[in-house]
Amino acid sequence: MSDEPQPKQPTEGRTTGTPEAAGTPEAAGPPETAGTPEAARPSEAAKAPKASGTPKSAGTPEAARGTEAATGPSGAARTPGSAPTPDTARTPDTARTAEMARIPEAPRTPEPTHAPKAAHTHRAAYTSPAAAAAAASASAAEAPGAPQAAGPTAEPAAGPAAGAKAKRPKRTGWRRIFPTWRMVLGTLLLGAALVIGLFFVGYSMVKIPPANALATKQSNVYLYADGTEIARDGIVNRENVDLSQISKAAQHAVLAAEDRDFYTESAIDPKAMIRAGWNTATGKGRQSGSTITQQYVKNYYLAQEQTVTRKVKEFFISIKLDREISKDDILEGYLNTSYFGRNAYGMQAAAKAYYGVDAAELTPAQGAYLAALVNAPSEYDVIAHPENRKAAEARWNYVLDGMAGKGWLSQADRTGLKFPAPKETSGADTGMSGQRGYLVNAIKDYLRTTKIATPEELEAGGYRITTTLDKKKQDAFVDAVNDKLMDKLDPKDRKADTYVRAGGAAVEPKTGNVLALYGGIDYVKQYTNNATRRDFQVGSTFKPFVFTSAVENESETQDGRRITPNTIYDGTDQRPVQGWSGGSYAPENEDNVDYGDISVRSATDKSVNAVYAQMAVDVGPEKVERTAVDLGLPTGTPDLEPYPSIALGTATASVLDMAEAYATLANHGRHGTYTMIDKVTKNGADVFDLPERKTSQVISREAADTTTSVLRSVVQNGTATAALAAGRPAAGKTGTAEEDTAAWFAGYTPDLATVVAVMGQDPVTAAHKSLYDVMGLPRINGGGAPTEIWAQFTKNALKDTPPTDFALRIQEGSEETAYPSAEPSRNEPTEEDDEDDTTGGQNSQSPGTNQGQTGGGTTGTTGGTTTGGTPTTGGGGTGSTTGDTSTGGTPTTGGTTDGGTTGDTSDGGTTGDTSDGGATGTPGGMFPQLTTRRPVAE
Repeated sequence: MSDEPQPKQPTEGRTTGTPEAAGTPEAAGPPETAGTPEAARPSEAAKAPKASGTPKSAGTPEAARGTEAATGPSGAARTPGSAPTPDTARTPDTARTAEMARIPEAPRTPEPTHAPKAAHTHRAAYTSPAAAAAAASASAAEAPGAPQAAGPTAEPAAGPAAGAKAKRPKRTGWRRIFPTWRMVLGTLLLGAALVIGLFFVGYSMVKIPPANALATKQSNVYLYADGTEIARDGIVNRENVDLSQISKAAQHAVLAAEDRDFYTESAIDPKAMIRAGWNTATGKGRQSGSTITQQYVKNYYLAQEQTVTRKVKEFFISIKLDREISKDDILEGYLNTSYFGRNAYGMQAAAKAYYGVDAAELTPAQGAYLAALVNAPSEYDVIAHPENRKAAEARWNYVLDGMAGKGWLSQADRTGLKFPAPKETSGADTGMSGQRGYLVNAIKDYLRTTKIATPEELEAGGYRITTTLDKKKQDAFVDAVNDKLMDKLDPKDRKADTYVRAGGAAVEPKTGNVLALYGGIDYVKQYTNNATRRDFQVGSTFKPFVFTSAVENESETQDGRRITPNTIYDGTDQRPVQGWSGGSYAPENEDNVDYGDISVRSATDKSVNAVYAQMAVDVGPEKVERTAVDLGLPTGTPDLEPYPSIALGTATASVLDMAEAYATLANHGRHGTYTMIDKVTKNGADVFDLPERKTSQVISREAADTTTSVLRSVVQNGTATAALAAGRPAAGKTGTAEEDTAAWFAGYTPDLATVVAVMGQDPVTAAHKSLYDVMGLPRINGGGAPTEIWAQFTKNALKDTPPTDFALRIQEGSEETAYPSAEPSRNEPTEEDDEDDTTGGQNSQSPGTNQGQTGGGTTGTTGGTTTGGTPTTGGGGTGSTTGDTSTGGTPTTGGTTDGGTTGDTSDGGTTGDTSDGGATGTPGGMFPQLTTRRPVAE
């Protein structure tokens, strides 16, 4: 320490001048006394000057004496000038203190020379009492006896308050809604770590399973209503081949259709999966988004169910497989396991089923079509579903464009390709020959379209499917077609006989159950199901729907007369329809025959186009269309459009569709959707909920029954007299498609509604063909083979059912004759007109008015009046007719048995309907015969 004397400063609460207070070193109290109780008094501890002597530690006897000298033994401050009391001098504490002073002191550590200056700094002199107390406490906690307790120690006490960091302001307003960037970043990092972790866990846990060989696949068993087996579909048509045995064109076609970047991409294509998911969610069609590797894994290793578990397994197995085997091996496996329709698994089986060649011989066009089938084999088979040909060709073009775009096919070769129509034969008998394949396909289509079961569920197998089909009636249908049609064909001598196809369907009116279907001669030889196809016009079998709609809607003619069976219409050939704003439309009658004024009943008997085209306009084509749909035609029936031509049967409904609609008429206007399935079980338990059959009165009973009364006249007096051979009350209508490409008969009894169609189709090109010269006849009409097949089938199918008559509730006033208010637009034909045989035309047709083949019959008429088959009066000219040479009518007075000659005007013989089967007139008929020309005087 410095020897220079230190200036003395007054201490708060004391007076200087006493030796005890200022003269001794102990009087001021050393700075080391911060730990004593007196140190807690900041006013004295901070302001008292240090003594010039060596500082004492707070725990030494000197310190104790210094304290006592300043405060007294009791700790109270002594006033200046006062002397210690005797009691204080003699206390035991004082004695002990004095005795302790005689104990030798421990060596002291020299203090730094600058330490004593701490008490004289300007900062220490102005420290607040609170800061001084905090400084003193900190000094005592650091080390007893350390110097500078009152000076420098107080300085840090004020430091933290001055340099502390300001608090972050709280987030307010809309900013509180959004997470901070730290939260977002943390979440992303955590999510990424979780995904990576799950990926590695999944990759390590999922193993490549053994092959899911179809040898373990269960069969579906299809049964007749009585439990008799129809067929099993467990026999798989597949032949595995090496990749080198499949033409490069076919390989490239499949790649272009399913995965164009297969050889350069990974096993998983996230972009395609996202795109497919988006397109599916937004209604752009269901898409798989799977690579060829993923599809192969699904086909070969996994089941077909659409579950998350299966997709996860597919994901990891695909990645592993892509690392373990080559791309060629994956493509080979895929081409051998894909399903192409026609029960064909793999490219080799498909090449045989569709084109009758090996896979190595497939051309680019053929390969592109097979590749298109992978996407939707049940829809793109243009033979099984001719109505989908447009969609199939669009997919085919898509594949070829992809091949050209990847350089696998030159643009020149691409431009010259034509659509390769597949063969009609399925190419392989896998237990589906005869009618079995047609029935199984119809059942599968029904299950799919009614959403009872998915194709994937059926593919899994193991179901027992009991149908409503009656085995005895099914066999009776086959026998009738063979007896009345197939056994009369001679394909070797007559090429036209190779075109013949037949389809049929029978529905129980009261239940809607499908009891029998005839699909074709043999599923293996003719793959298309003629009972369910929708590509042939229904012709005049549609006309009853027009009349039904007229009665249902209480429609009137253009001049305000109510339409009934006896309403008189103008049957003039090529008469322009009136009241139609869509353009001129003047349909031809069969052979351009004029009928003049004719009742609706007679016009139905003779299938007069001019009458029914006008009636469709009178009712309203939209109402006619709605009635047809209510009766049972599907809403999406091709070419079912609201134009006048709708009356002529330009729609292309299926045989089964028409049977359902006619069953509604037979059931007095009550309709319930047809069904083919009674139950579906698996392992003995019902597994699918079948649609509940709901029957409703879709049209009034009067409308249905009045139509039935008119159709009974067609069987008894008109173009379908061959149906009388069924031996029970019947009603029906014949029809012929445009250019005689199909002939129809749709008829019913109270117990059974059946429709039969004979169609013409080229077995090679699948093009529709006219039925001229079939069986050596000039033409096949609805009143010929179709009606004859119907009659034999109905007779045998109902042989155990007693005949019942129709219980009809006829439209009020339907027997009254309603004449037109003006003369017909053209006189009836004269002999000169017949000899000239001139035919007019139609100036124009409105959109959608594709003219169907007419079905009007002809009558032996003269200048007099006709009476619907009764003798005519007046004139002696011959009737201008060409009858139906294909079928005979019933012999009548003045008529001929084959309906193919001119009627004798003296006896009123009428020739047959040249398109719908000739039936000669019967004198008087079965119903009131009406004069068809109103007398001028009236």
